[in-house]
Amino acid sequence: MSTAPFAPWDDASETPLIRFKNVTKRFGDFTAIDDLTQDIYEREFFALLGPSGCGKTTMMRMLAGFETVTTGAIELAGKDIANVPPNQRAVNMMFQSYALFPHLSVYENIAFGLRRDKLPKDRIDARVAEMLKLTRLEKFARRKPHQISGGQRQRVALARSLAKAPKLLLLDEPLGALDKKLRQDTQFELMDIQESTGTTFVIVTHDQEEAMTVASRVAVMDEGRIIQVATPGGIYETPNSVYVADFIGDVNIIKGTAKPSGKDRYYVDWGVNQAPILATSERPFSDGQECHLAIRPEKISISKEKPAQADNAVRGKVLDIAYLGNLSTYHVELPDGQIIKAQTANTRRLSRRTITWEDPVWVEWTATAGVLLEQ
Repeated sequence: MSTAPFAPWDDASETPLIRFKNVTKRFGDFTAIDDLTQDIYEREFFALLGPSGCGKTTMMRMLAGFETVTTGAIELAGKDIANVPPNQRAVNMMFQSYALFPHLSVYENIAFGLRRDKLPKDRIDARVAEMLKLTRLEKFARRKPHQISGGQRQRVALARSLAKAPKLLLLDEPLGALDKKLRQDTQFELMDIQESTGTTFVIVTHDQEEAMTVASRVAVMDEGRIIQVATPGGIYETPNSVYVADFIGDVNIIKGTAKPSGKDRYYVDWGVNQAPILATSERPFSDGQECHLAIRPEKISISKEKPAQADNAVRGKVLDIAYLGNLSTYHVELPDGQIIKAQTANTRRLSRRTITWEDPVWVEWTATAGVLLEQ
């Protein structure tokens, strides 16, 4: 039995859990959020991604109730939350520092919010036990935060945040303090926990790999605006601008002018004495319109001989090779000085590599390999 993929944003009958409606936030003369409208759905793992100062943390703090909206409205489950104090929202926030109580055990840290809500002891015990099991911390219940590892502390903070079963959990750079390997393991744990609780997660991160791993949708932000919202695959394969293409992963950007050549097909005039590039685009471009072709390095192949039948083949020489274990990225300098990056999977041992520094090479790609962008 095939289950439809989770995509409530494509279903007009679905009601969003969170609605930002023309929200602007100013601090004095500085506009942190600029007329932002965005829906987030129940059970989503929604990532806010962007450079420092792009407004992602401000957006999150407004959801939590730590910042007020200057103009516009934010709705949670159909209600305007402007006048609802932070402690009365069905929202919890997990901070980068975890903010655990050092003198309390793991168990007491998780139970803290439930005790404040004056729940009966048996209900507190049952809920804490559930959270310990969910985060695989049963063995550490009696330990203090300083007696467990960073990754375990992170899970305690998560368990404490989820104990009160919030509708929405906000995570501010939650894995920033962990080393790379642990971070990757924890990303999958987060996804499992999010899925099993059904809580809506909104995560703020500047780590593109993290956003692409955990999120159902990614919002790429810049200067208080959302530039594009899409699934990780959509953001990577069909960015809507050079900014998004460049922000996510490695990319080659070739600037030129478009010349229509049949349905959805264009020639791009670009380098001096270079044959035009053949590209496809469902977005229309007019004759002579400036455009940018974004091509991922893994969609470009490299060879010593001129390819017999290629949509696009360009000659250059190898300037640099970045060896990443499973991949090698070749930086190929074209006659006009432009650099094109081509990536190959290292399926053979390093000593068997045939292309090395200074070698004359050809790089080639298909007409459908790149995305034609206006700006």
